[in-house]
Amino acid sequence: MKKTILVTGGAGYIGSNTTNALIHAGFNVLIVDDLSTGFERLIHPQAKFIQLNILNTEAVKNILHENKVEGVIHFAAKIVVPESISIPLTYYQNNTMGVLSLLNACKASGVKNIVFSSTAAVYGNATNELITEMVPAAPINPYGHSKLFSEQIIKDCEEEFELKSVILRYFNVAGASEDGRFGQCSPKATHLIKIASEAACKKREFMQITGTDYPTPDGTGIRDYIHVEDLADIHVLAIEYLLNQGKSLTFNCGYGHGYSVKEVVQTVKKVAQVDFRVEHAPRRLGDAASLVADSSKLKKILGWSPKRDSLELICKTAYLFEKNL
Repeated sequence: MKKTILVTGGAGYIGSNTTNALIHAGFNVLIVDDLSTGFERLIHPQAKFIQLNILNTEAVKNILHENKVEGVIHFAAKIVVPESISIPLTYYQNNTMGVLSLLNACKASGVKNIVFSSTAAVYGNATNELITEMVPAAPINPYGHSKLFSEQIIKDCEEEFELKSVILRYFNVAGASEDGRFGQCSPKATHLIKIASEAACKKREFMQITGTDYPTPDGTGIRDYIHVEDLADIHVLAIEYLLNQGKSLTFNCGYGHGYSVKEVVQTVKKVAQVDFRVEHAPRRLGDAASLVADSSKLKKILGWSPKRDSLELICKTAYLFEKNL
Protein backbone atom coordinates (compact mmCIF):
# COMPACT_ATOMS: atom_id res chain seq x y z
CA MET A 1 0.00 0.00 0.00
CA LYS A 2 1.33 3.43 -0.94
CA LYS A 3 2.35 5.70 1.91
CA THR A 4 1.04 9.26 1.97
CA ILE A 5 3.41 12.20 2.37
CA LEU A 6 2.30 15.76 3.07
CA VAL A 7 4.28 18.37 1.15
CA THR A 8 3.78 21.91 2.46
CA GLY A 9 4.59 24.46 -0.22
CA GLY A 10 4.17 21.83 -2.93
CA ALA A 11 3.04 24.46 -5.44
CA GLY A 12 6.40 26.17 -5.19
CA TYR A 13 9.66 25.72 -7.05
CA ILE A 14 11.40 23.05 -4.96
CA GLY A 15 8.15 21.62 -3.61
CA SER A 16 6.79 20.89 -7.09
CA ASN A 17 9.98 19.15 -8.20
CA THR A 18 10.03 17.10 -4.99
CA THR A 19 6.37 16.17 -5.40
CA ASN A 20 7.21 14.90 -8.89
CA ALA A 21 10.09 12.82 -7.51
CA LEU A 22 7.94 11.39 -4.69
CA ILE A 23 5.21 10.32 -7.10
CA HIS A 24 7.78 8.64 -9.36
CA ALA A 25 9.11 6.87 -6.24
CA GLY A 26 5.67 5.40 -5.51
CA PHE A 27 4.27 7.71 -2.81
CA ASN A 28 0.86 9.31 -2.56
CA VAL A 29 1.37 13.06 -2.20
CA LEU A 30 -0.88 15.56 -0.47
CA ILE A 31 0.00 19.21 -1.10
CA VAL A 32 -0.89 22.03 1.28
CA ASP A 33 -0.09 25.48 -0.10
CA ASP A 34 -1.77 28.87 0.35
CA LEU A 35 -0.53 29.97 -3.12
CA SER A 36 0.92 33.19 -1.67
CA THR A 37 4.15 32.41 -3.52
CA GLY A 38 3.16 29.12 -5.16
CA PHE A 39 1.52 28.60 -8.54
CA GLU A 40 -1.38 26.43 -9.62
CA ARG A 41 0.49 25.48 -12.80
CA LEU A 42 3.15 23.77 -10.62
CA ILE A 43 0.65 21.53 -8.78
CA HIS A 44 1.27 17.95 -9.87
CA PRO A 45 -1.83 16.45 -11.51
CA GLN A 46 -1.44 13.22 -9.50
CA ALA A 47 -1.21 14.99 -6.13
CA LYS A 48 -4.16 15.90 -3.93
CA PHE A 49 -4.15 19.66 -3.34
CA ILE A 50 -5.61 21.67 -0.45
CA GLN A 51 -5.27 25.46 -0.42
CA LEU A 52 -4.45 26.37 3.16
CA ASN A 53 -2.02 28.39 5.25
CA ILE A 54 -0.11 26.12 7.65
CA LEU A 55 -0.65 28.61 10.48
CA ASN A 56 -4.14 27.08 10.66
CA THR A 57 -3.03 24.37 13.09
CA GLU A 58 -6.43 22.76 13.59
CA ALA A 59 -7.04 22.37 9.84
CA VAL A 60 -3.56 20.91 9.29
CA LYS A 61 -4.11 18.47 12.17
CA ASN A 62 -7.35 17.26 10.60
CA ILE A 63 -5.70 16.89 7.18
CA LEU A 64 -2.87 14.79 8.64
CA HIS A 65 -5.32 12.56 10.50
CA GLU A 66 -7.94 12.14 7.77
CA ASN A 67 -5.37 11.32 5.07
CA LYS A 68 -3.32 8.94 7.24
CA VAL A 69 -0.16 10.92 6.52
CA GLU A 70 3.04 9.10 7.56
CA GLY A 71 5.57 11.83 6.91
CA VAL A 72 5.82 15.56 6.21
CA ILE A 73 8.21 17.43 3.94
CA HIS A 74 8.05 21.08 4.95
CA PHE A 75 8.93 23.72 2.35
CA ALA A 76 6.38 26.49 2.98
CA ALA A 77 8.45 29.56 3.87
CA LYS A 78 9.55 32.98 2.77
CA ILE A 79 13.10 32.90 1.39
CA VAL A 80 14.30 36.33 0.17
CA VAL A 81 17.30 37.53 2.22
CA PRO A 82 17.03 41.32 1.56
CA GLU A 83 13.27 41.20 2.17
CA SER A 84 13.85 39.45 5.49
CA ILE A 85 15.99 42.39 6.60
CA SER A 86 13.27 44.92 5.74
CA ILE A 87 10.32 42.92 7.18
CA PRO A 88 11.81 40.56 9.79
CA LEU A 89 8.58 40.04 11.75
CA THR A 90 6.90 38.65 8.63
CA TYR A 91 9.71 36.11 8.29
CA TYR A 92 9.50 34.98 11.90
CA GLN A 93 5.72 34.79 11.69
CA ASN A 94 5.68 32.81 8.46
CA ASN A 95 8.79 30.65 8.83
CA THR A 96 9.29 30.03 12.54
CA MET A 97 5.67 30.23 13.66
CA GLY A 98 4.76 28.11 10.65
CA VAL A 99 7.00 25.34 11.98
CA LEU A 100 5.45 25.68 15.44
CA SER A 101 1.98 25.31 13.95
CA LEU A 102 2.97 22.31 11.84
CA LEU A 103 4.63 20.54 14.77
CA ASN A 104 1.59 21.07 16.97
CA ALA A 105 -0.51 19.48 14.23
CA CYS A 106 1.95 16.58 13.90
CA LYS A 107 1.92 15.99 17.66
CA ALA A 108 -1.89 15.98 17.80
CA SER A 109 -2.26 13.61 14.85
CA GLY A 110 0.60 11.24 15.65
CA VAL A 111 2.85 12.08 12.68
CA LYS A 112 6.44 11.45 13.74
CA ASN A 113 8.55 11.98 10.57
CA ILE A 114 9.52 15.37 9.16
CA VAL A 115 11.98 16.50 6.50
CA PHE A 116 12.71 20.20 6.96
CA SER A 117 13.81 22.61 4.26
CA SER A 118 16.60 24.66 5.81
CA THR A 119 19.39 26.73 4.31
CA ALA A 120 23.12 27.37 4.16
CA ALA A 121 22.23 30.88 5.36
CA VAL A 122 22.41 29.46 8.89
CA TYR A 123 26.22 29.42 8.47
CA GLY A 124 26.41 33.18 7.87
CA ASN A 125 29.87 34.34 6.80
CA ALA A 126 31.59 31.00 7.33
CA THR A 127 35.17 31.22 6.04
CA ASN A 128 35.76 27.50 5.64
CA GLU A 129 36.68 26.42 2.11
CA LEU A 130 34.15 23.60 2.46
CA ILE A 131 31.35 23.94 5.00
CA THR A 132 30.54 20.81 7.00
CA GLU A 133 27.57 20.35 9.30
CA MET A 134 29.97 20.87 12.22
CA VAL A 135 30.63 24.53 11.30
CA PRO A 136 28.94 26.66 14.00
CA ALA A 137 25.69 28.28 12.88
CA ALA A 138 25.94 32.07 12.82
CA PRO A 139 23.24 33.62 10.62
CA ILE A 140 23.69 37.22 9.45
CA ASN A 141 20.10 37.94 8.39
CA PRO A 142 16.56 37.31 9.70
CA TYR A 143 15.91 34.66 7.03
CA GLY A 144 18.84 32.58 8.32
CA HIS A 145 17.77 33.14 11.92
CA SER A 146 14.18 32.12 11.17
CA LYS A 147 15.42 28.82 9.75
CA LEU A 148 17.90 28.15 12.55
CA PHE A 149 15.22 28.82 15.19
CA SER A 150 12.99 26.38 13.31
CA GLU A 151 15.72 23.73 13.32
CA GLN A 152 16.08 24.08 17.08
CA ILE A 153 12.34 23.84 17.68
CA ILE A 154 12.21 20.62 15.66
CA LYS A 155 15.12 19.14 17.64
CA ASP A 156 13.55 20.14 20.95
CA CYS A 157 10.35 18.27 20.05
CA GLU A 158 12.07 14.96 19.33
CA GLU A 159 11.99 13.65 22.87
CA GLU A 160 8.54 15.01 23.70
CA PHE A 161 6.58 13.07 21.07
CA GLU A 162 9.18 10.77 19.46
CA LEU A 163 9.59 13.03 16.44
CA LYS A 164 12.29 12.08 13.94
CA SER A 165 13.67 14.63 11.52
CA VAL A 166 16.03 15.14 8.64
CA ILE A 167 17.10 18.77 8.32
CA LEU A 168 18.40 19.65 4.86
CA ARG A 169 20.53 22.76 4.57
CA TYR A 170 20.36 23.82 0.93
CA PHE A 171 23.10 25.76 -0.73
CA ASN A 172 22.02 27.44 -4.02
CA VAL A 173 19.18 25.62 -5.74
CA ALA A 174 18.85 26.30 -9.47
CA GLY A 175 17.70 24.94 -12.82
CA ALA A 176 14.38 23.39 -13.79
CA SER A 177 13.12 19.86 -14.35
CA GLU A 178 14.67 18.36 -17.47
CA ASP A 179 11.20 17.73 -18.94
CA GLY A 180 10.46 21.45 -18.65
CA ARG A 181 7.42 21.08 -16.37
CA PHE A 182 8.62 22.41 -13.02
CA GLY A 183 10.76 25.50 -12.52
CA GLN A 184 10.91 28.98 -11.01
CA CYS A 185 7.80 31.02 -11.83
CA SER A 186 8.25 33.93 -9.43
CA PRO A 187 7.77 37.31 -11.16
CA LYS A 188 10.04 39.03 -8.64
CA ALA A 189 13.10 36.84 -8.92
CA THR A 190 16.08 37.22 -6.60
CA HIS A 191 17.99 34.08 -7.66
CA LEU A 192 20.93 34.73 -9.95
CA ILE A 193 20.31 32.06 -12.60
CA LYS A 194 16.62 32.96 -12.82
CA ILE A 195 17.48 36.64 -13.27
CA ALA A 196 20.14 35.88 -15.89
CA SER A 197 17.67 33.66 -17.75
CA GLU A 198 15.13 36.48 -17.76
CA ALA A 199 17.78 38.79 -19.24
CA ALA A 200 18.64 36.18 -21.88
CA CYS A 201 14.93 35.98 -22.79
CA LYS A 202 14.77 39.81 -23.05
CA LYS A 203 12.26 39.93 -20.19
CA ARG A 204 14.50 42.51 -18.53
CA GLU A 205 16.70 45.10 -20.24
CA PHE A 206 19.74 44.26 -18.13
CA MET A 207 20.81 42.47 -14.97
CA GLN A 208 23.00 43.53 -12.08
CA ILE A 209 25.91 41.85 -10.39
CA THR A 210 25.59 42.92 -6.77
CA GLY A 211 29.07 43.13 -5.32
CA THR A 212 32.34 42.97 -7.25
CA ASP A 213 34.67 43.59 -4.32
CA TYR A 214 34.43 40.29 -2.46
CA PRO A 215 37.69 38.50 -1.46
CA THR A 216 37.29 35.98 -4.31
CA PRO A 217 39.33 35.43 -7.51
CA ASP A 218 37.12 37.66 -9.69
CA GLY A 219 35.60 39.79 -6.90
CA THR A 220 32.10 38.29 -7.14
CA GLY A 221 30.38 35.95 -4.72
CA ILE A 222 30.92 32.20 -5.00
CA ARG A 223 28.08 29.74 -4.50
CA ASP A 224 27.53 25.99 -4.69
CA TYR A 225 24.71 25.53 -7.24
CA ILE A 226 22.71 22.30 -6.99
CA HIS A 227 20.21 21.23 -9.66
CA VAL A 228 16.67 21.25 -8.29
CA GLU A 229 15.97 17.66 -9.39
CA ASP A 230 19.06 16.39 -7.58
CA LEU A 231 17.77 18.19 -4.49
CA ALA A 232 14.34 16.64 -5.00
CA ASP A 233 15.97 13.19 -5.06
CA ILE A 234 17.58 13.97 -1.70
CA HIS A 235 14.15 14.63 -0.18
CA VAL A 236 12.90 11.25 -1.38
CA LEU A 237 15.93 9.54 0.16
CA ALA A 238 15.41 11.50 3.39
CA ILE A 239 11.75 10.55 3.87
CA GLU A 240 12.49 6.91 2.98
CA TYR A 241 15.32 6.95 5.54
CA LEU A 242 12.96 8.21 8.27
CA LEU A 243 10.21 5.74 7.37
CA ASN A 244 12.81 2.99 7.72
CA GLN A 245 13.51 4.03 11.33
CA GLY A 246 16.46 6.29 10.62
CA LYS A 247 17.59 8.60 13.42
CA SER A 248 17.41 12.39 13.28
CA LEU A 249 20.21 14.00 11.30
CA THR A 250 21.21 17.24 9.55
CA PHE A 251 22.73 17.29 6.06
CA ASN A 252 24.25 19.85 3.74
CA CYS A 253 22.92 19.75 0.18
CA GLY A 254 25.37 20.82 -2.51
CA TYR A 255 27.97 19.55 -4.94
CA GLY A 256 31.11 20.56 -3.05
CA HIS A 257 32.38 23.14 -5.55
CA GLY A 258 31.32 26.66 -6.35
CA TYR A 259 31.07 29.13 -9.21
CA SER A 260 31.35 32.91 -9.11
CA VAL A 261 28.55 35.20 -10.21
CA LYS A 262 30.53 36.19 -13.29
CA GLU A 263 31.07 32.53 -14.25
CA VAL A 264 27.34 31.84 -13.95
CA VAL A 265 26.40 34.85 -16.08
CA GLN A 266 28.83 33.78 -18.81
CA THR A 267 27.43 30.25 -18.73
CA VAL A 268 23.85 31.50 -19.16
CA LYS A 269 24.98 33.60 -22.14
CA LYS A 270 26.68 30.53 -23.60
CA VAL A 271 23.75 28.11 -23.31
CA ALA A 272 21.25 30.74 -24.49
CA GLN A 273 23.58 31.83 -27.30
CA VAL A 274 22.64 35.43 -26.61
CA ASP A 275 24.35 38.45 -25.08
CA PHE A 276 22.71 40.80 -22.60
CA ARG A 277 23.73 43.88 -20.65
CA VAL A 278 25.26 43.37 -17.21
CA GLU A 279 25.76 46.22 -14.76
CA HIS A 280 27.64 46.32 -11.49
CA ALA A 281 25.94 47.34 -8.24
CA PRO A 282 26.91 47.45 -4.53
CA ARG A 283 26.73 44.36 -2.36
CA ARG A 284 23.34 43.31 -1.01
CA LEU A 285 22.89 43.35 2.74
CA GLY A 286 23.28 39.92 4.29
CA ASP A 287 25.24 38.25 1.47
CA ALA A 288 28.30 36.12 2.26
CA ALA A 289 31.40 36.02 0.03
CA SER A 290 31.46 32.25 -0.48
CA LEU A 291 29.25 29.31 0.48
CA VAL A 292 30.29 25.83 -0.68
CA ALA A 293 28.98 22.59 0.84
CA ASP A 294 30.77 19.56 2.11
CA SER A 295 28.06 17.00 1.35
CA SER A 296 30.10 13.87 2.15
CA LYS A 297 27.84 13.04 5.13
CA LEU A 298 24.78 13.06 2.86
CA LYS A 299 26.46 10.77 0.34
CA LYS A 300 27.69 8.38 3.02
CA ILE A 301 24.51 8.01 5.10
CA LEU A 302 21.72 8.46 2.55
CA GLY A 303 23.68 7.02 -0.37
CA TRP A 304 23.02 10.08 -2.51
CA SER A 305 24.85 10.37 -5.81
CA PRO A 306 24.25 13.52 -7.89
CA LYS A 307 23.10 12.98 -11.46
CA ARG A 308 23.08 16.56 -12.75
CA ASP A 309 26.32 18.12 -11.47
CA SER A 310 26.80 20.45 -14.43
CA LEU A 311 26.56 24.25 -14.41
CA GLU A 312 25.72 24.16 -18.12
CA LEU A 313 22.81 21.75 -17.53
CA ILE A 314 21.54 23.84 -14.62
CA CYS A 315 21.65 27.05 -16.67
CA LYS A 316 20.22 25.42 -19.80
CA THR A 317 17.19 23.93 -18.01
CA ALA A 318 16.56 27.25 -16.24
CA TYR A 319 16.82 29.19 -19.51
CA LEU A 320 14.54 26.83 -21.46
CA PHE A 321 11.92 26.92 -18.67
CA GLU A 322 12.07 30.72 -18.64
CA LYS A 323 11.80 30.88 -22.42
CA ASN A 324 8.57 28.85 -22.32
CA LEU A 325 7.13 30.55 -19.24
